[in-house]
Amino acid sequence: MTWTAPEVTRPEGSLVAPEAELLRGLLDWHRSTLLHKCAGLTGEQLAVAPVPGSNLSLLGLVRHLAKVERIWFRQHFRGEDVPKLYSTPERPDADFEDLDPARAEADYARLLEEQELARQASAGASLDTTFEVPNWGAVSLRLVFNHMIGEYARHNGHADLIRQGVDGVTGA
Repeated sequence: MTWTAPEVTRPEGSLVAPEAELLRGLLDWHRSTLLHKCAGLTGEQLAVAPVPGSNLSLLGLVRHLAKVERIWFRQHFRGEDVPKLYSTPERPDADFEDLDPARAEADYARLLEEQELARQASAGASLDTTFEVPNWGAVSLRLVFNHMIGEYARHNGHADLIRQGVDGVTGA
């Protein structure tokens, strides 16, 4: 049986919540928006890069964002000694290039896991908490949330174009 990405319900959050709740809610909305763009597609469809000259696919975005979640929340913020996902210094785009449609379900599950581990890593922490990031210096958790919201928003725009190129589906 061929795996198909499940339907996703995007969370509704307060638009007037205190900053920490607002940022966490907005990031969760963007996280679910990417998954929404994948819903109903098979691993083969998720691996399609429909824009000529680009290696961007929905599966590549799923893998890339799992990597970014791990880097920012677990490696940088919590200082966990966990290996990087997918790419290496020699192959920085491996998350987009080494796609296996047969592993799409596992890659999707990895993103869900990294999202949950990121939530756990930052749960209860003040946005004012600072930590050191190599080549950046001191960084606040507030910056991480804003950076991740921007990262997802940018890639959700890519996901709109990719999804339309894969099967013609458009919309929010």
